[in-house]
Amino acid sequence: MGIMGLALAWQTRIPAVAQRERRLEAFREQNAAPDAAADRREDTALAAACLSGDLRAYERLYSLHGARMKNLARNILGSATDAEDAVQETFLKVQRSIASFRGQSSFATWTFRILVNTCYDARRGRLRKKEVAAGDESQREDVAPRPEPRAAVSHPTLRLALERALTTLTRHQRDVFLLYEVEGFRHAEISSMLEISEAASKNTLFQAKKNLRQMLEPPRGTGVGVG
Repeated sequence: MGIMGLALAWQTRIPAVAQRERRLEAFREQNAAPDAAADRREDTALAAACLSGDLRAYERLYSLHGARMKNLARNILGSATDAEDAVQETFLKVQRSIASFRGQSSFATWTFRILVNTCYDARRGRLRKKEVAAGDESQREDVAPRPEPRAAVSHPTLRLALERALTTLTRHQRDVFLLYEVEGFRHAEISSMLEISEAASKNTLFQAKKNLRQMLEPPRGTGVGVG
């Protein structure tokens, strides 16, 4: 996964101790609460308008969530071009399957679930193409050997350290981390998007943060800190 374009607004929080993380999460939940009712009302109205076939409602959906959808798709797929394609395909799928929306989750969450699945399909398709290409290349006798990739240039910034650390997470850990820490979704929303339980979402995030801390924090006694 390419993540060089990842927006790292959370970058100074990763090496933080667990107590600081709990305070930050509680702060975010507290500040999100006043707007929750208004968001639910708009979400319900938007879903009803889309169900009625109002094209302006889809324009509103894009204006509300388009940028966020592109950012999430780019972080999952590692390519701005692929992200654009995924978002366009998602809106087509939303229009084609709007009649199946039953309101069991918010309309926005339902839309993002379609986006995540679309990104997963694109990622699997890309992997299959690479496997086919690799197989074809191995059968050609005249193919020059691939050059060995150069070692990553060391850089003192925390951003690059985090990007390298993120690539070592499992796909599932990375996706939950992106949805929660980068995109700001709640565990209830993530569980709906990824079709897992809230407990599983929290567990996966905990493991992702634990792995990142282990990679980013220096050994005890060195006197060197990150963030």
